Amino acid sequence: MNLFKQGHALIVGAGGDLPNTADDALGLAKILREPGRCGYPPAQVHLLTETNATRDKLLTALETLAQTTTSNSTVIFYFSGHGYRAVSSLGAAYYLLPYGYRLAELYRTALSEKEFTAKLEAIPARKMLILLDCCHAGGVGDAKDPGLTLTKAPLPPGAVELLTAGRGRVLIASSQEDELSYAGNPYSAFTLALIEAFSGHGVAKKDGYVRVTDLALHAREVVPGRTRNKQHPILHFEQADNFVLAYYAGGETEPKGLPFDVGPEIEPEPGAWTTFDQRGQTVHGPQFNVAGDAHGPLQQINTGGAAYIGGGVQTGGGNFTGRDSIQITGDGNVIGNQSHSTVIKQTGQPTHIRQTFRRLRASVAAQATISSLDKEDLQIELEDLEDELTAGSLTARHLSRHLRNIGRILPQLEAELLRACADPASGLGLVARQVAETEQNQ
Repeated sequence: MNLFKQGHALIVGAGGDLPNTADDALGLAKILREPGRCGYPPAQVHLLTETNATRDKLLTALETLAQTTTSNSTVIFYFSGHGYRAVSSLGAAYYLLPYGYRLAELYRTALSEKEFTAKLEAIPARKMLILLDCCHAGGVGDAKDPGLTLTKAPLPPGAVELLTAGRGRVLIASSQEDELSYAGNPYSAFTLALIEAFSGHGVAKKDGYVRVTDLALHAREVVPGRTRNKQHPILHFEQADNFVLAYYAGGETEPKGLPFDVGPEIEPEPGAWTTFDQRGQTVHGPQFNVAGDAHGPLQQINTGGAAYIGGGVQTGGGNFTGRDSIQITGDGNVIGNQSHSTVIKQTGQPTHIRQTFRRLRASVAAQATISSLDKEDLQIELEDLEDELTAGSLTARHLSRHLRNIGRILPQLEAELLRACADPASGLGLVARQVAETEQNQ
């Protein structure tokens, strides 16, 4: 097997209110690093997801890319998250929104078009591919500045001008200006197409290499069909050479199939999988299922039993009542009438849950039967899972996906992780039961 030594990549999944973006980034980084597939040297594929995908860390990683590449390098930059055009009294500006963005301080917490373009210009590589999956369903909330309006936008205009000005630089975005991007399992519609192409599916020439047009044309062909003709990738490569991006089988010519063992599934509508999951629950009348904060006016919430809420609740004048108890994880508060219930304020994660994750990370580090690349992927999965567990944002779908990704590499971790999440103190008893029942029925 050969290494694609000239290959460098920066893969970013913003996470936060778009948790699927972290899964997409992890999947793309994994196939690029895999020796039997794309063959990028693992140390040359930089992965930023969730809390590691902040503005400062993204800027630092782009600077590192400029310092460690040459004119002979092949560079891939992938960003999955929100892309917005902001219009204010000062004019219009495009922003990529990394993890931890704040609408009131976009200039300090997001990456502006001007900054992004400047960082791209500093990269000396003559062969560069920019992949933007940044027009997702789900809003970013209301702008605090009354003079600020936000519009979803898939492309930063300045970057387009930069890339089309010279040969060897290509931009592919996930959707048109007036479209949203569809999430999916195991990956979004756009990223799924990218990973298929990097696996050798749809290559025009079976000579062992993936080229720019292989990636672009495969995405353009399959994404509309999987989204009922509602999502169409944008391709900007008219001025570029059809350069080689990677191997697809470690230098061999026969593709090795897809790097996942589940049938791909695309959400029925954009945003359908990024809100909440109420499968397995009994619903009588109106109900809000909350993974983060709930803000009023919610009128009245009657749980009829225990309620587990991963953020703050403001009833907006209505009552919040529960037959047994209300458990608030993290730093949330109940504001309103708390009669007929006992409010249990739980800050942070239970000690034994934290200890479980420390033990699991140490166990992964000590494994002698898996590669260093697999160890890194496991540590990232554990870190993301613990972050979601701590924040109270972990749903049955996300827990199931984490377990599946971990089980492919180290199956014995699955049962212990599920037991940890099922602990009542974690606030995830129902979620864990849903996952366990789903696994038993498969």
